[in-house]
Amino acid sequence: MKHPVFPVSLVKPYFQTGEDKFPSRKKTTTPPDILEVEDSPGPVKKIIKARNIRLNGKDKRQYLVRFKNQTADKDKWLAEDAIPDGDIHLRRFRASRRT
Repeated sequence: MKHPVFPVSLVKPYFQTGEDKFPSRKKTTTPPDILEVEDSPGPVKKIIKARNIRLNGKDKRQYLVRFKNQTADKDKWLAEDAIPDGDIHLRRFRASRRT
């Protein structure tokens, strides 16, 4: 068969279902892709790693940031513009990767 065939008699009109018809249906939410600095645990100690992620067809660079007086489980992935005093810490991070 060269072309797929579907019987027209089986086609039915689409009606959007509302939440009132299915109140017990679970709602799915997607987690945020970029973490913001709204509740920053303190000043930045150092930048540990870098990664590239794709958001809406564009590559975004994120950095794994460790904060002062915090353990490794509190590290956060932040965008470059969301890092407090980012220019200083990014300069140190890039210099340490060159050696």
